[in-house]
Amino acid sequence: MSTDFTFTIKSTNLDENYHPSTNTRITTNFANLARGESRQQNLRNTLKMINNRFNALANWDNPQGDRYMVELKIISVDLDIAGSGEAFPSIEVLKTNIIDRQTDDQIEGMVGNNFSSYVRDYDFSVLLPEHNKSKPKFSIPDNFGDLHGKLFKHFVSSNTYKKHFKKPPVICLSVSDNKTYQQSENLHPILGVEYQPNESSLTEQYFKKMGLQVRYFMPPNSVAPLAFYFFGDLLNDYSNLELISTISTMETFQKIYRPEIYNANAAAGSRYKPNLKNDDHSLTQIVYDRAERGQLAVEQGKFTEQHFIKPYQSVLQQFSAGIAL
Repeated sequence: MSTDFTFTIKSTNLDENYHPSTNTRITTNFANLARGESRQQNLRNTLKMINNRFNALANWDNPQGDRYMVELKIISVDLDIAGSGEAFPSIEVLKTNIIDRQTDDQIEGMVGNNFSSYVRDYDFSVLLPEHNKSKPKFSIPDNFGDLHGKLFKHFVSSNTYKKHFKKPPVICLSVSDNKTYQQSENLHPILGVEYQPNESSLTEQYFKKMGLQVRYFMPPNSVAPLAFYFFGDLLNDYSNLELISTISTMETFQKIYRPEIYNANAAAGSRYKPNLKNDDHSLTQIVYDRAERGQLAVEQGKFTEQHFIKPYQSVLQQFSAGIAL
């Protein structure tokens, strides 16, 4: 199978001088921030928020709260199918690196932040709505997420991934406003208090097909839990600084993108139901176009259908079904 799918990784610095490339998914959070008149100030403020949050969590031997700086790299993964020579932009994530200003050490952080995928756009913005069009009751298509899940697992197990990254990815997402979360007694010094959902969600089921488990934690001084999707053992496979790099990065983006939940003026209680209509929240000084993001997800889902799903339909169906090519 490995001869039929070739992955190529490209890396771009995400700093205040970043400009999205023509191949970048423009629905991606950081690309959305890097457009318009406020682009540079947006990026500068976002990075400052990340660094401040990182130092607040990594507060040991850090009396001034400025010991660490987080560097972000955009990891773009292209996929070449069956030696066609035409690379399709399959996955894009952020990777964190940590600079210790006290020791001048560079510490490798986590990969998987801000996970985005063209095939996921197709599944949720094209396939799922078309499947439910004119139907009285919502349902999920047969084998929904199978192709995306197998492509993701194939990438993570590939030599290309192992060459670039030492550990499996951790994908941190917002909680669902359709579920209720109950606080447990489990408390981690970095991840914070653990919450348990009242039921499984479509997102959980979708990511399970990617081989990922999920746990929900609300870090210290946060106002809502985050969803952590991972392989292996989240609490023991990663260092405190690695976990902090993901929390500080993704909590910052969620404050910008989901202020009603993550920049709320009251913290989640022992029983918590997220509310996207919550008026009691604060806005960041960062310009973000959520309406446009939703529209572009549909456009990119259709792009995927035209340039990936349909041209390689036979190969992808065999791959998704586990048939050797």
